[in-house]
Amino acid sequence: MSSDLIDRLDAALPQTQCTRCGYPDCRHYAQAIAQGEAAINQCPPGGTQGIARLAQLTQQAVIPLNPDHGQESARAVMWIDEAWCIGCTLCVKACPVDAIVGVNKRMHTILEPWCTGCELCLPVCPVDCIYTDNASGSATGWAAWSQSQADVAKKRYTFRSNRLLIEKREHQKKLEVKAEEKLRDLPQHSHHTDPEVLDKKRAIIDAALARAKARNASLPAKE
Repeated sequence: MSSDLIDRLDAALPQTQCTRCGYPDCRHYAQAIAQGEAAINQCPPGGTQGIARLAQLTQQAVIPLNPDHGQESARAVMWIDEAWCIGCTLCVKACPVDAIVGVNKRMHTILEPWCTGCELCLPVCPVDCIYTDNASGSATGWAAWSQSQADVAKKRYTFRSNRLLIEKREHQKKLEVKAEEKLRDLPQHSHHTDPEVLDKKRAIIDAALARAKARNASLPAKE
């Protein structure tokens, strides 16, 4: 599998990160196409023109969009009815490009220029206060979405992915530090005084620390 082919396939996708293709993001879909595990007609935001792009790169015939993944349509943009927003932050966490701003129990807002229309925020809203507007009129697929918008979306998705990775590593590191502190003075942090019980607890904490460090080491590098 050529990394260069994956890069070119990824660049041919609209970078909405909508997951309609059946993969967690555009990059994983590109990898699946390169590996022969996915067809080139699974990206509704790319539409017919997107399929033609992927067909050219893979030297396959152009085929119709698979309706199981959705229909080619106008580009959508989300907006929040701020009068009903309860500030739960679920939409903030769901947005793949950090286009939603807001903090817990405060009103949220969608930054329209950065919204990719992925609609991932819609199903997580507990009060149904997020709505969809047509942002491209009758234009669909790549006619409704420019390469510059795709480039911005990819940069924002990459930045968010790296930020979440850093936050996860920092959280795991804090847990490791707490566990090591308890391990250094286990009798003080335990209700037990029996040396045999303390030795068992020490072994359990040692094993948990080893697993945590292994997980941290296995996390992917930043993109």
